Amino acid sequence: MRHLLSLRDWTRDDLHELFENASRYAIGAGKRFDGAVAMFFPASSLRTRFSFERGAAQMGLQPIVSPPETLDKQEELTDTVGYLAQWADLAVVRHPDIAVLERMAAANALPVVNAMTDVNHPCEVLSDLYALSRDSDVLSLRYVFVGADGNIARAWWEAGQAFGLDIRQSCPDALRVPGMPWEEDLRRAVVTADVVITDRPGSHAEELSAYQVTAALLDSGPAGIRFAPCPPFVRGREVSVDAIDHPAFVGHRFKRCLKPVQQAVMSSVLKS
Repeated sequence: MRHLLSLRDWTRDDLHELFENASRYAIGAGKRFDGAVAMFFPASSLRTRFSFERGAAQMGLQPIVSPPETLDKQEELTDTVGYLAQWADLAVVRHPDIAVLERMAAANALPVVNAMTDVNHPCEVLSDLYALSRDSDVLSLRYVFVGADGNIARAWWEAGQAFGLDIRQSCPDALRVPGMPWEEDLRRAVVTADVVITDRPGSHAEELSAYQVTAALLDSGPAGIRFAPCPPFVRGREVSVDAIDHPAFVGHRFKRCLKPVQQAVMSSVLKS
């Protein structure tokens, strides 16, 4: 049984297969199923939940959504998943604790897809890579992640290791992702970057105040540079207002790819 908990064990072949499958779903030609998906999302989830629910419905799967706290019971998760498997074909889970997803997957009762944890967010990164692949070779691009160690940074580093991406992080030394290539000087990092990614600063807003991405910073990058801040972002915090108005900004239209990518992910684990 196949699950998607992280990108650590993915290969370039897996990535290309996902892109091909996502392209089929993007034009309405992807494989259809007859079944149900158990989804666990908090009320605050917007983009990931909407695209997963809509995508599942369009491919013939009924999404049944519960809050993630539903999984926080004394009952063993092996038993929880064992019961879910009597009615559902797959589980899509957003929960802060990745150990919850790991225990669910270990039961091997139904496939489990990570819709975000405090450790990583693989579907978000796969969606951005697919969006980039529509007009670029994603394996030859140079990526800069601007921000602190966190689930988005770690997901990009997982992708960097799995697919051999040229990626580095720019932030203060104390906020580095262990093992990830790093450049403390933001301007020096961006001047050769094809893709700039950000994440919200969380509790590190003060330390990251000098790392705001601005239009002037994007102007210093190569021709064709793309800026894809991870939502939700706040104008005037990790990104300036003029950066969102800059031609490099691709954020809104890139997220259109969440739906076909997540459809392709669900299809890939269901067929295994």
